[in-house]
Amino acid sequence: MAQRQQPLNRYALSRLPLWAGLAAFVAVIGLGLGSFIALLWQAPALQVAMLWQEPYLAGVLRFTFWQAGLSTLLALGLGIPVALALARRPRFPGRGLLLRAMELSLVIPSLIALFGLVAVHGRRGWAAPLWEWLTGSPSGYLYGLSGIVLAHVFYNLPLAARLMLQELERSPAVHWRLVAQLGLSRFAIWRTLEWPAIRRLLPRLAALIFTLCFTSFAIVMTLGGGPNSSTLEVALYQALKFDNDLALAALLALTQLVICLGLWSLAIAQGGAPSLIAGDSQAALFTKWRRRDAQGISWLTDGLSIGGLALLLLPPLAAVVLAGLSGLPDILTQPRLWPATLRSLVMALGAGIGAVLLALALLGGSGWLRARGRRFLGGVIEGSGQLILVLPALVMGTGLFLLLRPRLGGGFEGYALVVLVNAFMALPFAMQVLRGALLELPLAQRRVAEQLDIHGWPRFRWLLWPRLRRPLGLALAYAMTLSLGDFSVIALFGSPAAPTLPMLLYQELGGYRWQSAAATALVLLICVVAVFGLVSALTRRSPRYLWKRRPEPAHASM
Repeated sequence: MAQRQQPLNRYALSRLPLWAGLAAFVAVIGLGLGSFIALLWQAPALQVAMLWQEPYLAGVLRFTFWQAGLSTLLALGLGIPVALALARRPRFPGRGLLLRAMELSLVIPSLIALFGLVAVHGRRGWAAPLWEWLTGSPSGYLYGLSGIVLAHVFYNLPLAARLMLQELERSPAVHWRLVAQLGLSRFAIWRTLEWPAIRRLLPRLAALIFTLCFTSFAIVMTLGGGPNSSTLEVALYQALKFDNDLALAALLALTQLVICLGLWSLAIAQGGAPSLIAGDSQAALFTKWRRRDAQGISWLTDGLSIGGLALLLLPPLAAVVLAGLSGLPDILTQPRLWPATLRSLVMALGAGIGAVLLALALLGGSGWLRARGRRFLGGVIEGSGQLILVLPALVMGTGLFLLLRPRLGGGFEGYALVVLVNAFMALPFAMQVLRGALLELPLAQRRVAEQLDIHGWPRFRWLLWPRLRRPLGLALAYAMTLSLGDFSVIALFGSPAAPTLPMLLYQELGGYRWQSAAATALVLLICVVAVFGLVSALTRRSPRYLWKRRPEPAHASM
């Protein structure tokens, strides 16, 4: 009997990735379709024509497109010279620190960035005396359209430049060897090597940045300055939270969904799956060959580009640290700070684990199908993890609110829903980190595993886990930090009496409690950095069976 059961158990275990992938696929699609159906159920009460016939809604729609388009153009236009400068200068003091800050720009909580921007560019900020000396008027550019665009460029310029730099660093070394041998000019290098690499990335990158700016919430809420600077996301929140106008909220959510879906469809048709985060730097390819275009006037232009990025990115972060240090006494005297910190960390851990498990299940099911020649079905399962890119978090939250409204209570139920939505928000980032380690197993290892009939747990332990260890920690870190900085979903479902760190920081900024806000911002920044540092430390060392090798024979070196 035992001999008959063993093949069945091995067969069932070998199909575990497929069943897990199908379960995750049903969960993701079910959540998305449930939200969409709930929106469709409420939307018919209003006419779609109201979006351009109602003056307020028409103004909101125009401003949303205008600020998102302007922010995207500036982020991409300024990101190109920064990426080229960093590619030409693989070695200069502080380059590593600048790259790390650029990589973290996507996960830095928006309210931390806003606190730093107010400290630097506000009416009493560091740059206010310089602005008054140059223009003769008080500093007020941080609020309204200019402030929103500045905050979006602060977020998205480093992201755009880092992803462009990654594409430039992927150029084969043989190309740069030919450039050095042929003595190509700066324009020829741009036309033949740099522009083709950047052009491949531009459609996906433009769609990503436009979507992030189009669905921006905390930035517009804080720096908008009035109804004239309201976006669809803010109007949706107001209709749902204050006006209790469910039909209008559904209409605005559907409008966002259609626009984002159409934009991403065009972008993916131009260039495949989107790049969301940067991988490991390969600048060593550039240091071997001396670039002719790195001489002469390039020193000045590259220095201006890199210096401009540093002035944009580093002072707000430094302002958060300095202001937080000055408010250290308030940290110990705030009764709400530490419960909010614990609440944020617990919710972030839950969302991070959920995102990683969903990513592993979807990628495992996709890999199982691809290995058996069913590439289309595998692509469908893997592609479902990108649903949040076309279904913004507040739109999904609105659909779930409408779907669960008769039975949705407060307290634990609301925070559980926040954890669920945050897990789906982080899913595309977790999948991109884990995809290479999970699906790109070397062909030789796969063949040996198939020949030896290694499946199930032994295959995961000896083949996948050594490759998956560090990407798994990085995926968890990204998912946790994205959840730590969430404000849009927690503002919709959270309770002001039991806030998370972002909500507490928003309350303190709105109440002009500067010292308390400084302490809260510093604690939130420490939590973000600590999550990355702790996970990196836990996953830096390779497993024992990877680094422990047998001593070579004495004749091996002869």
